[in-house]
Amino acid sequence: MDEQLNSEEIEFRYDTQLLIDGENLDEDEIDDYFVEHFKGDCLLAYGDEETIKIHYHTNEPWKVLEYCSTLGEIYDIVVEDMNRQARGLKG
Repeated sequence: MDEQLNSEEIEFRYDTQLLIDGENLDEDEIDDYFVEHFKGDCLLAYGDEETIKIHYHTNEPWKVLEYCSTLGEIYDIVVEDMNRQARGLKG
């Protein structure tokens, strides 16, 4: 498969996943912030007031990590390059 074609097919390159531990976390507020401030797709923000799981496809995962770190402790961070995966390489 052509490498250039893969880059064009995947609009948002990085599959970004993490957990946030904090207090009074609100998944709806987090979801709204993502929609207003980040470009991406496939957003999942779910959990409870103490732990939220984030899954998001973006080209700027560092912005997601920076924001999430303001909400609490972030951990189990995974950022996978879906372009590399599409070429059969490790993400």
